[in-house]
Amino acid sequence: MIASLTLRKWKSDAGSLMPGILVAVIIAMASRFVSEHYGAPSMLLALLFGISLNFLASDPLCGPGIALSARTLLRLGVALLGLRISFDMVGQLGWPIVTLVVVMVPLTIGFGLLASRFFGFQYRFAFLSAGAVAICGASAALAIAAILPKDEKSDDRLVFTVVGVTILSTVAMIVYPILSAGLGFDDVTAGIYLGATIHDVAQVVGAGFSISDEAGETATLVKLLRVAMLAPVVVLASLVLRSVSSVETSGPRPPLIPGFVLAFIVLATLNSLTTLPAPVLALAIDGSGWLLLTAIAAVGLKTRPAEILKVGRPAAALLVAETLFLAVVVGLALTQLPIIPT
Repeated sequence: MIASLTLRKWKSDAGSLMPGILVAVIIAMASRFVSEHYGAPSMLLALLFGISLNFLASDPLCGPGIALSARTLLRLGVALLGLRISFDMVGQLGWPIVTLVVVMVPLTIGFGLLASRFFGFQYRFAFLSAGAVAICGASAALAIAAILPKDEKSDDRLVFTVVGVTILSTVAMIVYPILSAGLGFDDVTAGIYLGATIHDVAQVVGAGFSISDEAGETATLVKLLRVAMLAPVVVLASLVLRSVSSVETSGPRPPLIPGFVLAFIVLATLNSLTTLPAPVLALAIDGSGWLLLTAIAAVGLKTRPAEILKVGRPAAALLVAETLFLAVVVGLALTQLPIIPT
């Protein structure tokens, strides 16, 4: 009897969630189709398509599924990113390059937190934007947004950050290979520069392979090392937020380590310690991409354009400043310090 009631409740819950999930999935599929045929970033397309249909988020039929897609599917997608990471990357790159990439993450976040004061922002947008710039663009923005305390502007800040870093990544994909040539970088050094400075993985791959296969492979490896920094950054931020919330609020504190970050770490460790079957690995990595694309479509569906505009020019200026800081410091390090492996 209890099992029958539980099954009926599960079916009822699934039925109430399915319309909204299907809307987000359809938008994700449409954005991927347009991206593959016309070259526009699929994350940006999913966001824009979702925003154009934002009235569906307030529909009683679609609302619950859209909310689930923006929250739960996001966490699943970030967790599966762990399968892109392995400990072998350190040996392939060499410790000087690993040190540069790792150090630039807290430096960029620190710069964002300091610079935000001059642009009139509190820590939420500063950490969200700087984390997205420092680590892996839209994916990092989604993961960081999942642990930040929520307020009425949370979704607007997230959408603005995703749009901003995607646009800046696309510009960088075009400009940075030219800049690398101007700085006299060889293919390996150019790959390191592109992987250490461009925000989104797809644009890193595009920029690197536009130079050469060697540059593309190096850029991808460096970028994946930056992706690996997502877990420690989110864990440390969760610890800080947890301690702050225990002082400032009487409500429930954030978890010590978010479940999706723990899953990220476990999967990265598993991928490092054992050789997973290629089909399983490919399916998981592709699934991560689809989950994140569906989640960003759902975020777009929950967004009202008029609210995004309130974020304003200072937010755009902060994103540009963080991007330039990362590009300039990495460029100086590669031109002035003997850190390139021979």
